[in-house]
Amino acid sequence: MAFSLDRVLKALLFGASGPLSVKDIQGVFTKYHAAREEPEGEEGAEPPIDFEEPEQPFLPGDGMPTTEVPSLITSAQIRESMDRIAEELIDKDEVYRLIERHSGFLLVTSPTVGEWISLLRDEPRPIKLNQSALETLAVIAYRQPVVRAEVEKIRGVSIDSPLSKLLEREFVQVVGRADLPGRPIQYGTTESFLEFVGIRSIEELPASDVLSPGQLDEWLHEVSNQHEMTEKDMGLPEGERKSEADTAAEEPESAEGTDTVEESSVEEAEEPVDDSVEAEVAEEVAEETSEEDAGSEEEDIKENQ
Repeated sequence: MAFSLDRVLKALLFGASGPLSVKDIQGVFTKYHAAREEPEGEEGAEPPIDFEEPEQPFLPGDGMPTTEVPSLITSAQIRESMDRIAEELIDKDEVYRLIERHSGFLLVTSPTVGEWISLLRDEPRPIKLNQSALETLAVIAYRQPVVRAEVEKIRGVSIDSPLSKLLEREFVQVVGRADLPGRPIQYGTTESFLEFVGIRSIEELPASDVLSPGQLDEWLHEVSNQHEMTEKDMGLPEGERKSEADTAAEEPESAEGTDTVEESSVEEAEEPVDDSVEAEVAEEVAEETSEEDAGSEEEDIKENQ
């Protein structure tokens, strides 16, 4: 049978007990050639594996000679072959799927038959993470390594419950201690997290304007300074919200206006009072004057008599 890289990789994927990396595959080919070069062993030893000579120099789709097993398989050739296998499984609607994880390539069952596998293994339904746990996990993923206090400062609430759940599900792990007073514990994500979200490394996380390191730093700075909320922050049109300073400046003006009104009222009220007093005084003066005149007239009459 002609040598086919696709066939060999399929066999290795089925026979592997875990993810198969490019280095693992290259190591298998190295061992193959090392076994071919060794002298024949003792009597009764198994002969080395050999492939039949091909009938044609090339096998369509493999892109390499079939006269012998290549001594070196490049990572590009392995990835191209893996891509062909993955497409073939999808096109034929097989119950297997080929995926690539952080630690290598892996054959998994199709999601369409996942429920049957769970019934066979008596596995409980997967527990979904609540909103609090998802938010905590997102902050840790984009910010790692991160301490508990920083996550709580970003979220504004305690993370005791969601952090415990994430540690229990092995999505988060302790990765070290921060160079801060008290040496607080730092947290980061695990390979289980990468499998959970379907990526090979943290670098493949989608770019986020909300959870980017720069945005998180800006939030922390704003929380630390506690600046006054603007109309834009509150979702109000500009100029609609008065600041405390403007309100305080208006209060004395209104108070002065009240005092002015009160003074004018008092003055207006005092004016008629002053007129009445002057009238009474004038009457009294007139009466006294008339009495004095009458008295002087009587004295003049007596003197004349």
